[in-house]
Amino acid sequence: MSDWISRVVGVLLIVAAAGFALSRAPDRPVESLVARWAPPPSDFIDMRGLVVHLRDEGPRDDPTPLVLLHGTGSSLHTWEGWVRMLKTGRRVITLDLPGFGLTGPFTGDWTADDYRGDTLARFVIALLDRLQVQRFVMGGNSLGGEIAWRVAALEPQRVAGLILVAAAGTRHEAESVPAGLWLARVPVLNRVGEHLLPRSLVAASVASVYGDPDKVTAALVDRYFEMTLREGNRRALTQRLAARVAGQDEERIATLRLPTLILWGGRDRLIPPAVGQFFESKIAGSRRVVFDDLGHVPQEEDPARTVKPVREFLARH
Repeated sequence: MSDWISRVVGVLLIVAAAGFALSRAPDRPVESLVARWAPPPSDFIDMRGLVVHLRDEGPRDDPTPLVLLHGTGSSLHTWEGWVRMLKTGRRVITLDLPGFGLTGPFTGDWTADDYRGDTLARFVIALLDRLQVQRFVMGGNSLGGEIAWRVAALEPQRVAGLILVAAAGTRHEAESVPAGLWLARVPVLNRVGEHLLPRSLVAASVASVYGDPDKVTAALVDRYFEMTLREGNRRALTQRLAARVAGQDEERIATLRLPTLILWGGRDRLIPPAVGQFFESKIAGSRRVVFDDLGHVPQEEDPARTVKPVREFLARH
């Protein structure tokens, strides 16, 4: 019996060692990712010691450029479909927020571990100041949507319109949380996750936020996986989630007085469609559009369909 137990333990140790080796995913320096993920028109600018990845496309004489902010664990690439269809007539600015994509974590003059909502909103305002953009339409998905409404609350005179795509920042119960986000919230496990990251975990997380998981391609998973591995991003995600307070400052939403378009996926299980109804009830005169078959990132899952109400909105603002 003891020999049998020894053999079983030995096999389990071998399997565990193999799993560790296959799942080991060290941080990657940003330089190793630029060639694939930052071709032209990508640009990098130094913001007080933090080098920011952004794209600034379309006509420079647009009086109210469109600024688009991605969600947690994502990057500016999530907007590529929209940008391709909008940039012929509008100036569109997208960027990787601090702690995400190729921008990476706060450094330089910025407080290293401060990823609170208002901090990120003020960072976006500072970036637009640097680009000499005084008035703009602000849009965002998930975390980016929260930052967008915070910018509108902090600088109402500068925001000509607001586009909220499955926006965060309210008290709500998620029906399902992607495995990667769940792991980043758990003490000890999140530190392990800074060194181990099965690609299959990223694939499952992306599939869980799509209305139709069959739309998730290997190239899409590659992007999310490699952006996560950018040096410092996993630690920054842990810090961002630790700083998050559900519903903090949500009373500001009712103070917004500007044209607002609200877009939601009917199959969003991370921030359920009822939250879109909440935004509509709080922002006077807002318009809400629901895409019944899409998930939490409708702009990425079906850019051609979701950009149509955006075009109509921009034509008026």
